[in-house]
Amino acid sequence: MILDSFTKEYIIEKRLFAYIPFYIARYEKEIVSEKDINAAVKDLEYFRDEMYKLHEQGELGDIEIVDLMGFVNTIITHISDGNSVEERLVNIMGGTVIETESERLMREAREDVFEIMDAINNGADTLEALEELGYKKDVAKAVLKKMQKVV
Repeated sequence: MILDSFTKEYIIEKRLFAYIPFYIARYEKEIVSEKDINAAVKDLEYFRDEMYKLHEQGELGDIEIVDLMGFVNTIITHISDGNSVEERLVNIMGGTVIETESERLMREAREDVFEIMDAINNGADTLEALEELGYKKDVAKAVLKKMQKVV
């Protein structure tokens, strides 16, 4: 692939910003294995610093720099898949760890289940009692059914 011959300096010099996430993908093996990510860190810091310089010089607009950093963080989040280096790498670009829609739904479902379990532990032992506390009927019913199998 032609991208293999692009240096980070060339990408910045020629303003080929769209290639930055692909450049960072070169470090996939290191990021996945969580070993020796120093080169990836240095390159991310280089891109970040250069983008800030270009932003200060007016060559990169506010929206462009935010989008570019978001694209880089998206590829990092995808590659790292929640491992221990993800937050460190994402923080370099000044972002937060991205939560996909499916991850958000799963997190919310877990939170619902934990809340229902807490309500049950505090005496709400029927579907009606859980509904009165504001829990969704289908979720409450599923939790109660599951707990009956466990008990």
